[in-house]
Amino acid sequence: MNQKKVILLVEDNLDDEALTIRALKRNNILNEVIVARDGAEAVDILFGTKNDPDKKEPVLPQLILLDLNLPKISGLEVLKQIRANEKTRMLPVVVLTTSSEDRDRMESYKLGVNSYIRKPVDFKQFSDAILQVGLYWLVLNEGPPNT
Repeated sequence: MNQKKVILLVEDNLDDEALTIRALKRNNILNEVIVARDGAEAVDILFGTKNDPDKKEPVLPQLILLDLNLPKISGLEVLKQIRANEKTRMLPVVVLTTSSEDRDRMESYKLGVNSYIRKPVDFKQFSDAILQVGLYWLVLNEGPPNT
């Protein structure tokens, strides 16, 4: 069975969401993008919810683009939950944030992020960064074998 390479974009800023999706399309990265607009929604997408019997199966994306400054559950807490769960701990997670705080970068790496990228302000630079991320994580990178 051919598994779709889904991208989970966890982003609460609608402008940054639109820019990211536009940059992906502009660079011919046509994977399905699932958007979570807060940390709780991201956790629900990844793990499902026990309280909703009509909920779809959890999604295991090929790549997670994770903002840090999120409502409800912070990006660092989402990352912590991803790495603590057997089914999600090996998923590639790229922090894509405006934060230039050394402590955010350090904590992200301590929690097991695969990459930390500060969002460029210029759209061309942002688009180039998204192209590189997409090419590496969706085309070049070989993840661990399925067990």
